[in-house]
Amino acid sequence: MSALARIRPNIIRRIPLFARGIQTSADTTQLQEALSDHSKPFTVKLHDDSFRTFNCDMPSLDVEVSKDELLTMYKQMQTMRRMEMAADALYKAKLVRGFCHLAIGQEAVSVGLEHGITKDDRVITAYRCHPFAVMRGGTIKGVIAELLGRQGGMSHGKGGSMHIFTPSFFGGNGIVGAQVPIGAGLAFAQKYMEKPNATFALYGDGASNQGQVFESFNMAKLWNLPCVFVCENNKYGMGTSAERSSSNTEYFTRGDKIPGIQVNGMDIIAARHAVQYARKWVTEGNGPLLMEFVTYRYGGHSMSDPGTTYRTREEVQRMRSTQDPIRGLQRYIEEWGLADEKELKMLDKEAKTTVDEAVEEAKKSPEPGLKDLWTDIYYKGTEPPFMRGREREEIHYY
Repeated sequence: MSALARIRPNIIRRIPLFARGIQTSADTTQLQEALSDHSKPFTVKLHDDSFRTFNCDMPSLDVEVSKDELLTMYKQMQTMRRMEMAADALYKAKLVRGFCHLAIGQEAVSVGLEHGITKDDRVITAYRCHPFAVMRGGTIKGVIAELLGRQGGMSHGKGGSMHIFTPSFFGGNGIVGAQVPIGAGLAFAQKYMEKPNATFALYGDGASNQGQVFESFNMAKLWNLPCVFVCENNKYGMGTSAERSSSNTEYFTRGDKIPGIQVNGMDIIAARHAVQYARKWVTEGNGPLLMEFVTYRYGGHSMSDPGTTYRTREEVQRMRSTQDPIRGLQRYIEEWGLADEKELKMLDKEAKTTVDEAVEEAKKSPEPGLKDLWTDIYYKGTEPPFMRGREREEIHYY
Protein backbone atom coordinates (compact mmCIF):
# COMPACT_ATOMS: atom_id res chain seq x y z
CA MET A 1 0.00 0.00 0.00
CA SER A 2 1.34 3.43 -0.94
CA ALA A 3 2.01 6.14 1.64
CA LEU A 4 -0.78 8.25 0.10
CA ALA A 5 -3.26 5.38 0.38
CA ARG A 6 -2.36 4.96 4.05
CA ILE A 7 -2.79 8.68 4.79
CA ARG A 8 -6.04 9.41 2.95
CA PRO A 9 -8.48 7.54 5.27
CA ASN A 10 -7.19 9.48 8.28
CA ILE A 11 -7.60 12.76 6.42
CA ILE A 12 -11.20 11.95 5.59
CA ARG A 13 -12.04 11.05 9.19
CA ARG A 14 -10.53 14.25 10.53
CA ILE A 15 -12.93 16.46 8.57
CA PRO A 16 -15.13 17.83 11.36
CA LEU A 17 -18.85 18.01 11.32
CA PHE A 18 -20.09 21.56 11.44
CA ALA A 19 -22.52 23.08 13.93
CA ARG A 20 -25.53 20.87 14.43
CA GLY A 21 -28.05 23.64 14.03
CA ILE A 22 -29.95 26.51 15.54
CA GLN A 23 -32.36 26.41 18.44
CA THR A 24 -34.99 29.13 18.37
CA SER A 25 -35.27 31.05 21.62
CA ALA A 26 -38.17 33.18 20.48
CA ASP A 27 -41.27 32.89 22.60
CA THR A 28 -44.63 32.34 20.91
CA THR A 29 -45.65 35.99 21.12
CA GLN A 30 -42.42 37.26 19.56
CA LEU A 31 -42.60 34.75 16.72
CA GLN A 32 -46.26 35.54 16.03
CA GLU A 33 -45.41 39.24 15.82
CA ALA A 34 -42.65 38.43 13.33
CA LEU A 35 -45.11 36.44 11.20
CA SER A 36 -47.57 39.33 11.07
CA ASP A 37 -44.82 41.94 10.45
CA HIS A 38 -42.24 40.35 8.15
CA SER A 39 -39.60 42.96 8.94
CA LYS A 40 -39.96 42.61 12.72
CA PRO A 41 -36.96 40.78 14.26
CA PHE A 42 -37.14 37.76 16.52
CA THR A 43 -34.36 35.99 18.39
CA VAL A 44 -32.78 32.62 17.63
CA LYS A 45 -30.04 30.90 19.56
CA LEU A 46 -27.05 29.56 17.64
CA HIS A 47 -25.58 26.21 18.61
CA ASP A 48 -22.64 26.20 21.01
CA ASP A 49 -20.17 25.04 18.34
CA SER A 50 -21.01 27.76 15.81
CA PHE A 51 -17.88 29.70 16.85
CA ARG A 52 -14.42 29.23 18.30
CA THR A 53 -12.21 32.17 19.23
CA PHE A 54 -8.55 33.00 19.73
CA ASN A 55 -7.60 35.89 22.05
CA CYS A 56 -11.01 37.56 21.77
CA ASP A 57 -14.46 37.19 23.29
CA MET A 58 -17.04 34.85 21.80
CA PRO A 59 -19.88 36.51 19.87
CA SER A 60 -23.27 36.21 21.51
CA LEU A 61 -25.17 33.10 20.51
CA ASP A 62 -28.46 35.05 20.57
CA VAL A 63 -29.09 36.49 17.12
CA GLU A 64 -31.88 38.69 15.81
CA VAL A 65 -33.34 37.75 12.43
CA SER A 66 -36.48 38.62 10.50
CA LYS A 67 -38.66 36.74 8.07
CA ASP A 68 -37.85 39.19 5.26
CA GLU A 69 -34.09 38.82 5.68
CA LEU A 70 -34.18 35.03 5.98
CA LEU A 71 -36.25 34.65 2.83
CA THR A 72 -34.02 37.14 1.00
CA MET A 73 -30.89 35.23 2.00
CA TYR A 74 -32.51 31.95 0.97
CA LYS A 75 -33.36 33.26 -2.49
CA GLN A 76 -29.94 34.87 -2.93
CA MET A 77 -28.12 31.65 -2.02
CA GLN A 78 -30.34 29.72 -4.40
CA THR A 79 -29.69 32.28 -7.15
CA MET A 80 -25.92 32.19 -6.63
CA ARG A 81 -25.94 28.41 -6.85
CA ARG A 82 -28.02 28.51 -10.03
CA MET A 83 -25.57 31.00 -11.53
CA GLU A 84 -22.62 28.76 -10.77
CA MET A 85 -24.46 25.73 -12.14
CA ALA A 86 -25.11 27.71 -15.34
CA ALA A 87 -21.40 28.55 -15.57
CA ASP A 88 -20.63 24.85 -15.14
CA ALA A 89 -22.96 23.93 -18.02
CA LEU A 90 -21.57 26.67 -20.28
CA TYR A 91 -18.01 25.54 -19.62
CA LYS A 92 -18.86 21.93 -20.43
CA ALA A 93 -20.52 23.16 -23.64
CA LYS A 94 -17.16 24.83 -24.51
CA LEU A 95 -18.74 28.30 -24.46
CA VAL A 96 -16.55 29.32 -21.50
CA ARG A 97 -12.81 29.00 -22.07
CA GLY A 98 -9.81 29.27 -19.80
CA PHE A 99 -10.00 28.89 -16.03
CA CYS A 100 -13.25 28.76 -14.11
CA HIS A 101 -13.51 28.21 -10.35
CA LEU A 102 -16.99 27.68 -8.90
CA ALA A 103 -18.26 28.21 -5.35
CA ILE A 104 -21.09 25.66 -5.24
CA GLY A 105 -21.52 24.69 -1.58
CA GLN A 106 -19.99 27.90 -0.24
CA GLU A 107 -22.97 30.23 -0.80
CA ALA A 108 -23.42 31.05 2.90
CA VAL A 109 -20.06 32.86 2.91
CA SER A 110 -20.71 35.36 0.11
CA VAL A 111 -24.38 35.99 0.96
CA GLY A 112 -23.75 36.03 4.71
CA LEU A 113 -20.86 38.45 4.26
CA GLU A 114 -22.99 40.88 2.27
CA HIS A 115 -25.70 40.90 4.93
CA GLY A 116 -23.16 41.72 7.63
CA ILE A 117 -21.41 44.71 6.02
CA THR A 118 -22.29 48.10 4.54
CA LYS A 119 -22.13 49.32 0.95
CA ASP A 120 -19.03 51.38 1.77
CA ASP A 121 -17.00 48.48 3.13
CA ARG A 122 -14.46 46.84 0.83
CA VAL A 123 -14.17 43.20 -0.24
CA ILE A 124 -11.37 41.50 -2.14
CA THR A 125 -10.94 37.80 -2.84
CA ALA A 126 -9.26 35.24 -5.08
CA TYR A 127 -10.59 33.54 -8.19
CA ARG A 128 -13.70 31.87 -6.68
CA CYS A 129 -15.35 35.25 -6.95
CA HIS A 130 -18.57 35.16 -8.98
CA PRO A 131 -21.07 35.37 -6.07
CA PHE A 132 -19.12 38.18 -4.37
CA ALA A 133 -19.17 40.21 -7.59
CA VAL A 134 -22.95 39.94 -7.86
CA MET A 135 -23.58 40.60 -4.18
CA ARG A 136 -21.34 43.69 -4.28
CA GLY A 137 -23.32 45.46 -6.99
CA GLY A 138 -22.68 43.42 -10.12
CA THR A 139 -25.20 41.47 -12.15
CA ILE A 140 -25.63 37.83 -13.10
CA LYS A 141 -25.64 38.83 -16.77
CA GLY A 142 -22.41 40.74 -16.19
CA VAL A 143 -20.71 37.69 -14.66
CA ILE A 144 -21.94 35.21 -17.27
CA ALA A 145 -21.14 37.56 -20.17
CA GLU A 146 -17.64 38.02 -18.76
CA LEU A 147 -17.16 34.26 -18.66
CA LEU A 148 -18.33 34.09 -22.26
CA GLY A 149 -15.91 36.86 -23.28
CA ARG A 150 -18.65 39.27 -24.35
CA GLN A 151 -18.89 43.07 -24.25
CA GLY A 152 -21.76 42.85 -21.78
CA GLY A 153 -19.42 41.39 -19.18
CA MET A 154 -18.46 43.27 -16.03
CA SER A 155 -14.95 43.72 -17.46
CA HIS A 156 -16.31 44.04 -21.03
CA GLY A 157 -15.32 40.49 -21.85
CA LYS A 158 -11.60 41.11 -21.40
CA GLY A 159 -11.01 39.85 -17.87
CA GLY A 160 -12.69 36.49 -17.66
CA SER A 161 -13.58 34.51 -14.56
CA MET A 162 -10.78 35.82 -12.35
CA HIS A 163 -11.01 39.54 -13.07
CA ILE A 164 -14.42 40.96 -12.18
CA PHE A 165 -14.80 44.19 -10.21
CA THR A 166 -17.29 46.72 -8.83
CA PRO A 167 -16.61 50.03 -7.03
CA SER A 168 -16.56 48.21 -3.66
CA PHE A 169 -15.36 44.79 -4.84
CA PHE A 170 -11.72 44.63 -5.87
CA GLY A 171 -11.73 41.21 -7.56
CA GLY A 172 -11.27 38.29 -8.37
CA ASN A 173 -7.46 37.91 -8.32
CA GLY A 174 -5.64 35.10 -10.08
CA ILE A 175 -2.29 35.01 -8.25
CA VAL A 176 -2.62 32.83 -5.16
CA GLY A 177 -2.57 34.98 -2.03
CA ALA A 178 -1.70 38.21 -3.84
CA GLN A 179 -5.05 39.78 -2.96
CA VAL A 180 -4.25 39.71 0.77
CA PRO A 181 -1.63 42.51 0.79
CA ILE A 182 -3.85 44.49 -1.57
CA GLY A 183 -6.64 44.10 0.98
CA ALA A 184 -4.31 45.37 3.70
CA GLY A 185 -3.59 48.35 1.45
CA LEU A 186 -7.30 49.04 1.05
CA ALA A 187 -7.67 48.99 4.82
CA PHE A 188 -4.69 51.34 5.13
CA ALA A 189 -6.41 53.76 2.74
CA GLN A 190 -9.59 53.64 4.80
CA LYS A 191 -7.68 54.42 7.99
CA TYR A 192 -5.59 57.12 6.30
CA MET A 193 -8.71 58.82 4.96
CA GLU A 194 -10.45 58.37 8.34
CA LYS A 195 -13.31 56.38 6.84
CA PRO A 196 -15.37 54.32 9.34
CA ASN A 197 -15.29 51.25 7.14
CA ALA A 198 -13.80 47.77 7.08
CA THR A 199 -11.98 45.73 4.45
CA PHE A 200 -12.57 41.99 4.17
CA ALA A 201 -9.64 40.27 2.47
CA LEU A 202 -10.54 36.68 1.61
CA TYR A 203 -8.20 33.83 0.75
CA GLY A 204 -8.38 30.04 0.81
CA ASP A 205 -6.75 27.40 2.96
CA GLY A 206 -4.50 26.69 -0.03
CA ALA A 207 -3.21 30.29 0.02
CA SER A 208 -2.83 30.45 3.78
CA ASN A 209 0.83 29.41 3.72
CA GLN A 210 1.94 32.13 1.30
CA GLY A 211 4.61 34.39 2.75
CA GLN A 212 2.82 37.55 1.62
CA VAL A 213 -0.18 36.55 3.77
CA PHE A 214 1.95 36.62 6.93
CA GLU A 215 3.67 39.83 5.82
CA SER A 216 0.21 41.39 5.49
CA PHE A 217 -0.73 40.19 8.98
CA ASN A 218 2.38 41.85 10.40
CA MET A 219 1.83 45.20 8.71
CA ALA A 220 -1.89 45.24 9.53
CA LYS A 221 -1.20 44.64 13.22
CA LEU A 222 1.75 47.03 13.30
CA TRP A 223 -0.50 49.83 12.03
CA ASN A 224 -3.76 48.51 13.54
CA LEU A 225 -5.57 48.51 10.21
CA PRO A 226 -9.36 47.92 9.98
CA CYS A 227 -8.87 44.69 8.04
CA VAL A 228 -10.62 41.36 8.51
CA PHE A 229 -8.48 38.58 7.03
CA VAL A 230 -10.93 35.86 6.01
CA CYS A 231 -9.79 32.30 5.33
CA GLU A 232 -12.40 30.35 3.37
CA ASN A 233 -11.34 26.92 4.55
CA ASN A 234 -13.13 24.60 2.14
CA LYS A 235 -10.87 21.73 3.24
CA TYR A 236 -8.91 21.34 0.01
CA GLY A 237 -6.46 23.37 -2.04
CA MET A 238 -5.70 22.40 -5.62
CA GLY A 239 -5.93 18.65 -5.09
CA THR A 240 -4.41 18.72 -1.60
CA SER A 241 -6.22 18.46 1.71
CA ALA A 242 -5.62 21.09 4.37
CA GLU A 243 -4.03 18.49 6.64
CA ARG A 244 -1.39 17.62 4.04
CA SER A 245 -0.42 21.24 3.33
CA SER A 246 -0.67 22.97 6.73
CA SER A 247 0.94 21.99 10.03
CA ASN A 248 -1.69 24.15 11.78
CA THR A 249 -5.15 23.80 10.26
CA GLU A 250 -6.77 26.07 12.84
CA TYR A 251 -6.36 29.02 10.51
CA PHE A 252 -8.04 31.49 12.86
CA THR A 253 -5.12 31.06 15.30
CA ARG A 254 -2.36 31.83 12.82
CA GLY A 255 -2.24 35.60 13.25
CA ASP A 256 0.23 35.63 16.19
CA LYS A 257 -0.78 38.92 17.86
CA ILE A 258 -4.00 39.14 15.83
CA PRO A 259 -7.12 37.66 17.48
CA GLY A 260 -9.22 35.21 15.51
CA ILE A 261 -12.62 33.61 15.19
CA GLN A 262 -13.65 30.35 13.54
CA VAL A 263 -17.17 30.22 12.09
CA ASN A 264 -19.48 27.51 10.81
CA GLY A 265 -19.43 28.64 7.19
CA MET A 266 -22.28 26.32 6.22
CA ASP A 267 -24.78 28.19 8.43
CA ILE A 268 -25.67 31.56 6.95
CA ILE A 269 -27.09 32.95 10.19
CA ALA A 270 -23.84 32.19 12.00
CA ALA A 271 -21.88 33.61 9.05
CA ARG A 272 -23.81 36.89 8.99
CA HIS A 273 -23.57 37.28 12.77
CA ALA A 274 -19.81 36.64 12.77
CA VAL A 275 -19.27 39.19 9.99
CA GLN A 276 -21.17 41.81 12.00
CA TYR A 277 -18.99 40.98 15.02
CA ALA A 278 -15.79 41.25 12.93
CA ARG A 279 -16.81 44.51 11.31
CA LYS A 280 -17.54 46.08 14.69
CA TRP A 281 -14.21 44.83 16.03
CA VAL A 282 -12.05 46.43 13.34
CA THR A 283 -14.02 49.67 12.97
CA GLU A 284 -13.87 50.38 16.72
CA GLY A 285 -10.09 50.70 16.63
CA ASN A 286 -9.13 47.22 17.83
CA GLY A 287 -6.93 46.52 14.83
CA PRO A 288 -7.19 43.56 12.45
CA LEU A 289 -9.01 40.28 13.02
CA LEU A 290 -8.62 36.80 11.49
CA MET A 291 -11.79 34.98 10.52
CA GLU A 292 -11.98 31.38 9.34
CA PHE A 293 -15.11 30.11 7.61
CA VAL A 294 -15.18 26.31 7.77
CA THR A 295 -16.98 25.50 4.54
CA TYR A 296 -16.90 22.95 1.72
CA ARG A 297 -16.79 23.03 -2.06
CA TYR A 298 -18.82 20.37 -3.81
CA GLY A 299 -16.97 20.55 -7.13
CA GLY A 300 -13.31 20.40 -8.00
CA HIS A 301 -10.78 23.16 -7.51
CA SER A 302 -11.52 24.32 -11.05
CA MET A 303 -13.49 22.97 -13.98
CA SER A 304 -10.47 20.92 -15.05
CA ASP A 305 -10.43 19.11 -11.70
CA PRO A 306 -12.98 16.28 -11.22
CA GLY A 307 -12.55 16.67 -7.46
CA THR A 308 -12.62 12.94 -6.78
CA THR A 309 -8.97 11.87 -6.95
CA TYR A 310 -8.13 13.20 -3.46
CA ARG A 311 -11.48 12.63 -1.73
CA THR A 312 -14.28 10.11 -2.09
CA ARG A 313 -17.63 10.64 -3.74
CA GLU A 314 -19.18 9.38 -0.52
CA GLU A 315 -17.60 12.23 1.41
CA VAL A 316 -18.97 14.83 -1.00
CA GLN A 317 -22.42 13.27 -0.90
CA ARG A 318 -22.34 13.16 2.90
CA MET A 319 -21.58 16.87 3.05
CA ARG A 320 -24.32 17.66 0.52
CA SER A 321 -26.91 15.68 2.45
CA THR A 322 -26.01 16.79 5.99
CA GLN A 323 -24.43 20.25 5.80
CA ASP A 324 -25.82 22.04 2.74
CA PRO A 325 -26.27 25.77 3.57
CA ILE A 326 -29.40 26.22 1.45
CA ARG A 327 -31.15 23.13 2.77
CA GLY A 328 -30.15 24.10 6.30
CA LEU A 329 -31.78 27.52 6.02
CA GLN A 330 -34.82 25.93 4.38
CA ARG A 331 -35.20 23.66 7.39
CA TYR A 332 -35.11 26.60 9.81
CA ILE A 333 -37.63 28.59 7.79
CA GLU A 334 -40.07 25.69 7.68
CA GLU A 335 -39.60 24.77 11.36
CA TRP A 336 -40.30 28.34 12.44
CA GLY A 337 -43.38 28.53 10.22
CA LEU A 338 -42.05 31.44 8.16
CA ALA A 339 -42.81 29.77 4.81
CA ASP A 340 -43.92 26.36 3.64
CA GLU A 341 -42.37 24.07 1.03
CA LYS A 342 -44.59 25.45 -1.73
CA GLU A 343 -43.56 29.05 -1.06
CA LEU A 344 -39.88 28.13 -1.02
CA LYS A 345 -40.24 26.24 -4.28
CA MET A 346 -41.62 29.42 -5.80
CA LEU A 347 -38.45 31.23 -4.72
CA ASP A 348 -36.41 28.40 -6.26
CA LYS A 349 -38.31 28.81 -9.52
CA GLU A 350 -37.78 32.58 -9.50
CA ALA A 351 -34.05 32.08 -8.97
CA LYS A 352 -33.85 29.67 -11.89
CA THR A 353 -35.82 32.02 -14.15
CA THR A 354 -33.59 34.97 -13.21
CA VAL A 355 -30.44 33.03 -14.07
CA ASP A 356 -31.85 31.52 -17.27
CA GLU A 357 -32.84 34.97 -18.55
CA ALA A 358 -29.44 36.40 -17.64
CA VAL A 359 -27.67 33.59 -19.52
CA GLU A 360 -29.71 34.23 -22.67
CA GLU A 361 -29.03 37.98 -22.47
CA ALA A 362 -25.31 37.30 -21.99
CA LYS A 363 -25.21 35.03 -25.04
CA LYS A 364 -26.68 37.81 -27.19
CA SER A 365 -23.94 40.25 -26.23
CA PRO A 366 -21.29 40.72 -28.97
CA GLU A 367 -17.65 39.84 -28.59
CA PRO A 368 -15.14 42.68 -28.07
CA GLY A 369 -13.97 44.39 -31.26
CA LEU A 370 -10.42 45.21 -32.30
CA LYS A 371 -10.80 48.78 -31.02
CA ASP A 372 -11.46 47.36 -27.54
CA LEU A 373 -7.82 46.26 -27.35
CA TRP A 374 -6.97 49.92 -26.70
CA THR A 375 -9.61 50.72 -24.09
CA ASP A 376 -9.80 50.11 -20.33
CA ILE A 377 -6.02 50.15 -20.00
CA TYR A 378 -6.34 53.06 -17.59
CA TYR A 379 -9.09 53.79 -15.07
CA LYS A 380 -11.75 55.95 -16.69
CA GLY A 381 -10.97 59.63 -16.35
CA THR A 382 -7.23 59.09 -15.96
CA GLU A 383 -6.34 58.15 -19.54
CA PRO A 384 -3.42 59.94 -21.27
CA PRO A 385 -4.24 61.62 -24.63
CA PHE A 386 -2.57 58.81 -26.57
CA MET A 387 -0.85 55.46 -26.10
CA ARG A 388 2.12 53.90 -27.79
CA GLY A 389 1.44 50.78 -29.81
CA ARG A 390 3.43 47.69 -30.56
CA GLU A 391 6.02 49.71 -32.47
CA ARG A 392 7.40 53.20 -31.89
CA GLU A 393 5.49 54.65 -34.83
CA GLU A 394 2.15 53.12 -33.81
CA ILE A 395 0.11 55.65 -31.84
CA HIS A 396 -3.46 55.21 -30.63
CA TYR A 397 -5.53 58.22 -29.59
CA TYR A 398 -8.46 58.11 -27.19
